[in-house]
Amino acid sequence: MMNPPYYWLWMLGIGAAGLGLFYLFWRTRKQDTAWPVTRSMAIFEKRRPSLQAAFFQAASQSGKPRGLRWTDCQWSDAIEWVRDRRTGQLLALVGVAISFAAIEGGDMEGVEAVSNLRNASAVFFFHDGDWHTAGHVIFNLNPDEAVEHFKGGYERVSF
Repeated sequence: MMNPPYYWLWMLGIGAAGLGLFYLFWRTRKQDTAWPVTRSMAIFEKRRPSLQAAFFQAASQSGKPRGLRWTDCQWSDAIEWVRDRRTGQLLALVGVAISFAAIEGGDMEGVEAVSNLRNASAVFFFHDGDWHTAGHVIFNLNPDEAVEHFKGGYERVSF
């Protein structure tokens, strides 16, 4: 059996090794989020038509805004490439003008403003080497305004 002072030295060594492994894992994880932005952008542009279709399908099935049915999205060339400050995930905020129609029998039926186009930003996220969408939309803010509004949560990506 070891003497008590050696036992604590072993525990200290094992603890230091554990911290070292944790640090290496953390650094490696940080590097994974540093996927080259230019390569990510190229993938986005290549897949943009299918991503836009996936966005429209997901967003139109979300039930938001309440009482309205999505009828069309007009896509703009405005894109802001940002990183989520909390997760480090790369995001693309794409400008979109959305048109709605009132759901028959709903609260919005008869409201004139329903037919007005709504400026917004469609949110896409980069995960496991590809772009995805959950149909998340930031209403009433174009991509530049969204980044400014959420500057505590988003940081622009330089490339």
